[in-house]
Amino acid sequence: MGGRSSQSWDAIVIGAGAAGMMCAAVAGQRGARVLLVDHAGKLGEKIRISGGGRCNFTNLHTRPENFLSENPHFCRSALSRYSPADFIALVRRHGIAFHEKHKGQLFCDESAEQIIAMLRAECDAGGVRWAMPCSVLRIDRRGDLFEVATEQGAFAAHRVVIATGGLSIPKIGATDLGYRIASQFGLRVVPTAPALVPLTFDAQAWRPFVPLAGISLEVEARCGKGRFTEDLLFTHRGLSGPAILQVSSYWNPGDALAIDLAPHFASDTLAGTLLERKSDSRQSLANVLAALLPRRLADGWLELQKLRGEQRIAEAGDKALRALADSLHRWELVPSGSEGYRKAEVTRGGVDTDELSQHTLESKRMPGLFFIGEVVDVTGWLGGYNFQWAWASGFAAGQALGAQTSVLAVSQK
Repeated sequence: MGGRSSQSWDAIVIGAGAAGMMCAAVAGQRGARVLLVDHAGKLGEKIRISGGGRCNFTNLHTRPENFLSENPHFCRSALSRYSPADFIALVRRHGIAFHEKHKGQLFCDESAEQIIAMLRAECDAGGVRWAMPCSVLRIDRRGDLFEVATEQGAFAAHRVVIATGGLSIPKIGATDLGYRIASQFGLRVVPTAPALVPLTFDAQAWRPFVPLAGISLEVEARCGKGRFTEDLLFTHRGLSGPAILQVSSYWNPGDALAIDLAPHFASDTLAGTLLERKSDSRQSLANVLAALLPRRLADGWLELQKLRGEQRIAEAGDKALRALADSLHRWELVPSGSEGYRKAEVTRGGVDTDELSQHTLESKRMPGLFFIGEVVDVTGWLGGYNFQWAWASGFAAGQALGAQTSVLAVSQK
């Protein structure tokens, strides 16, 4: 996978992840001479580990409302021009079997390696050349060309695409290169933060909940504008599971989480159920609650509410039962932090969308410089949405590169 420093290119794509490979393939198949550069020795590592190794490659229900950004409308154009159906058609064309697992989430039946191989084949079909492993040292603008200085020498191109991803999962090579390049050329970068990440609590404050570690149940979790009904998982350090990962994208230090541990009951219905059982049951309070919640959680929650689980529910006061129901519906707590980029699935924030064309992802102030994928301030929900943004933004930029290459070729004749 070596490049050639003696040749200039129509486009250099920096970052051979989901967005970068999609962009390079589309541009190459539209006639652009593309060099794809990545510092990693292994192709598509984040794709490889996603979805438990089966790659949750899109979501059938993708729409702009599933994304966070300072400009929530920015992603609309790219998503409308390259939809989940378009990527599914590509997957089918390559004979990759897949299934829907949950709420529109599509996974490979076999392995994420199939998606990587598909993207590699699409790049090969476009004549894309590779420089891997090859670290970028510097990018300069010299006249009409960009010069990309790398460990393999300098490469020149009319256009450069930054597809370097975010800061999440540094152990597989995440860096801040994309943000540094944006800042170098005067583009604003929205402050970044870990997203889709477990939340943690002060050790002393969390101590009463440590015995609940390992318990999982469906809840409704809310934070800011985020509201999700998904599974929650108690851990030794805090809370995880899809519900928490989802609301973590909306969480800022100091914000409280609001969690309903019994979302399938209306507030008055749960209290009414407990009061009804009081009149017709000889069961203990713990046994009644264990019919509604995981047993360990029922026992632990009663202890946290200073109620004796062994007492018969008939002996409990109406006020205490109403307070118990209320505590399950309205659990509020303030995280002290998160598990950080090492556990975050994506990075919130990034290159300000006001700096980019929503149609091409090209910089408004530095023509010829593009930013796509996770490095941009567009962050999807859990469940395949971030991959769909990678495909859509990569496709939009790739189309633009192909069109601009054609125009340039005509002008040079």
